[in-house]
Amino acid sequence: MKTSMPTVSIIFPAKNEGENVRNTLDSLFSCHSNEKYDVIIVDDGSSDGCCDFLTHYSKRHKVKWIRTKGIGAANARNLGAKHAKGQYFVFCDAHLFFKNMWIDKLIAPLKAGKTDAICPAIADSNNPVSIGYGQTLKPNLIVAWNKKSLSMSDTAVLPGGCLMIPKKVFHSIGGFETGFKTWGYEDIELSIKLWLFGYRCSVLPNVKVLHLFRKSHPYPLSNDHIYYNLMRMAYSHFNQNRINKCKKLIKDEDPLKVEK
Repeated sequence: MKTSMPTVSIIFPAKNEGENVRNTLDSLFSCHSNEKYDVIIVDDGSSDGCCDFLTHYSKRHKVKWIRTKGIGAANARNLGAKHAKGQYFVFCDAHLFFKNMWIDKLIAPLKAGKTDAICPAIADSNNPVSIGYGQTLKPNLIVAWNKKSLSMSDTAVLPGGCLMIPKKVFHSIGGFETGFKTWGYEDIELSIKLWLFGYRCSVLPNVKVLHLFRKSHPYPLSNDHIYYNLMRMAYSHFNQNRINKCKKLIKDEDPLKVEK
């Protein structure tokens, strides 16, 4: 009997997540959805065995587990997309909690042609009343969370913690920036490309996921890599005035050194 292909592929990059990957998958699989989906975990060089539980996980048959040696957040997402079977991609952090029908509600505006990429409201799992509704760039190019809107609305930036995008749209803009280093600015750069290509980015306020906001990264992260990604994005998409604003965001580093 021929197995039908999934409509949605949910892609989780993970690195040194501790119990978060298991908790996230447990939450995902406990939620009801009428959409068929597959799950891809990209274990990007973890040293804490955070994905080892998958060997005996009860839902193992529903998860594709890819192991890499540290290709960075952007390329881990791209690799997950390469192995995805769905026509819609959901890129998620591996420390989220979901509610029933979140996939169905999020995909509906995309199927109806009302927008081209979308994100849910994202709440702090430790303080669920603290909620962001997509993000924007201030005049100085610092990222800020949007306030709540009553219905689906435009958002300048789709937060990388959870966003949904049709496969054809993702590939038409070239996916996440392949030249980025370890972590930083993946979601902002992707959002800029979407708008520049004429696509619409939206936030759906009546869909909420809980996100674990951490005080520090669970793996070594160089400021040089973050600032490199910032300047790579700036030189790829901005005029000189905005490039200069990006340089002002670099603290405790020489901008000329970072650009090399």
